[in-house]
Amino acid sequence: MRQILEFSTSRREILVDITDRVEKVVRDCGIENGLVALYAQGATSAIMIQENWDDSVQTDVINLLAGIIPRGVWLHDRQDGNGDAHLKSGLIGPSETIPLINGKLGLSTWQNIFFCEFDGPHKKRAVVCTILPDTPPP
Repeated sequence: MRQILEFSTSRREILVDITDRVEKVVRDCGIENGLVALYAQGATSAIMIQENWDDSVQTDVINLLAGIIPRGVWLHDRQDGNGDAHLKSGLIGPSETIPLINGKLGLSTWQNIFFCEFDGPHKKRAVVCTILPDTPPP
C-alpha cells in the first residue's frame, strides 16, 4: 500500500506536523501490523520524529541547525543560494520507519512525525507513505 501525501509549506524553514495525515493513511489501508515507511521527496527536505508537546522543540531544531549549518557560506550557494538547506536535509535524512502495531503508529505519547522544510516556502511538497504488512494479505 502506498500513498503520496502532498501539502504546502509556509516558511523557508519549518517543521510541519504530518502525524494526522499518516494516521489517516494507516486507518484507510486496513493493515493492522507491519511497518510504515515515510520518504520526503526533495533534496532540501527531511523527515524527523520529534517531541510534539509544544513548539519549542521544533524551534530549537531549526535554531540548532542554523547554528551548525549557517546560510551563505557553502560552495553550492553560488548555484542557487540554498547550500545550507541541502546539508540540513542530508544531516536529518529523508526517511523514517515506524512500526504499525494493532492498527496504530508505534509512536510514544510525546512523539510526532515532522516534515522538515529547509528551503521553502513551497506550494507543493510530497512525502511517500508506504505501508508494509507483517504478512502478505490473503
